[in-house]
Amino acid sequence: KSSRGDFVFSADRLIRLVVEEGLNQLPYTECTVTTPTGHKYEGVRFEKGNCGVSIMRSGEAMEQGLRDCCRSIRIGKILIQSDEETQRAKVYYAKFPPDIYRRKVLLMYPILSTGNTVIEAVKVLVEHGVQPSVIILLSLFSTPHGAKSIIQEFPDITILTTEVHPVAPTHFGQKYFGTD
Repeated sequence: KSSRGDFVFSADRLIRLVVEEGLNQLPYTECTVTTPTGHKYEGVRFEKGNCGVSIMRSGEAMEQGLRDCCRSIRIGKILIQSDEETQRAKVYYAKFPPDIYRRKVLLMYPILSTGNTVIEAVKVLVEHGVQPSVIILLSLFSTPHGAKSIIQEFPDITILTTEVHPVAPTHFGQKYFGTD
C-alpha cells in the first residue's frame, strides 16, 4: 500500500545491499591506492572478468544498483516469460558479452517465486559456456520452494536474497516501473 516513490526508494536500498554483498563474493586482488592527499592506502581491486545479467523486465530494476558500484561492468540481458497456465518458462531473447564463458556472472532477478525462470536463465548461460559455480543470483525476495528448485537443478549456484518467505511479492515489476 506504499506510494510508488516510497516503494522505489526502499527497493533501491535493498537492491544496493544485495548487489554489494554479491560484489563481496567476487574475486579481488590487493592493491596500493594513492589518495588525493598523497597517502598510500592498501586496498582491493576486483579481478577482471565480471558481468551482470538481468532477467528482463524486473531484473532491469537492479542494473542501476550494480552500475552505481561498478560503472563499467558489462550487463547482458535475457527475456524469459512463463506460461500462466503451465508455469513453463520460455526464452525469447538472450544477449551476453561474447566472452561470458570466461566471466563471473551476477544474475539479477528480484522476485524468486517458483524458480522456473531462473532455472531457464541458468540453462541458457550454461549453453553459452558459463559454469553454474561462477553464477551468483541476486534476488530481493525468495520463496523456499523457488530457492530449493534452483539448488536441486544447479547445486553449485550461489543465491543471495534479503528474505525467504512462502509468499513472494509478484507485483514488484509493475510497482517499481509504475505499470500497475
